Amino acid sequence: MPTLTKLYTVDEASQHNTSEDCWITIDGKVYDVSSYLDEHPGGDDVILGATGKDATDEFEDAGHSKTARELLETFCIGELEETGTPIPEFKIISKKQQLNNLPQKFFNLSKQYWYAPITVVGLSVGLGYLYLRKKQAI
Repeated sequence: MPTLTKLYTVDEASQHNTSEDCWITIDGKVYDVSSYLDEHPGGDDVILGATGKDATDEFEDAGHSKTARELLETFCIGELEETGTPIPEFKIISKKQQLNNLPQKFFNLSKQYWYAPITVVGLSVGLGYLYLRKKQAI
């Protein structure tokens, strides 16, 4: 008879992110490591930093031993639900479409980066005019 596995959502698992109630997810499985935090050789802050997200990369990068992996399995409380998020569709744009948008892109870019230099030049001309006008009056 197969063992029933509890399914958790990512939101459910991420809510357990304190030193008193700490869950981590690795390779689609959910682990309650609250009781192990004080014993972890790397310190509890390493595990607490991995809560609320998929910690698979951090776990693999640490180079855990076979014994550590077996110990981890004793803390398994379930698996993550598959969200079934659809794969985003890529929009194919031809080179001709890109070239048609080039003047608009240039105009947007020039608007964004030319305000400061134009302002500085305008202020310089205005102040120079006032300075020369005041100098001639003396």
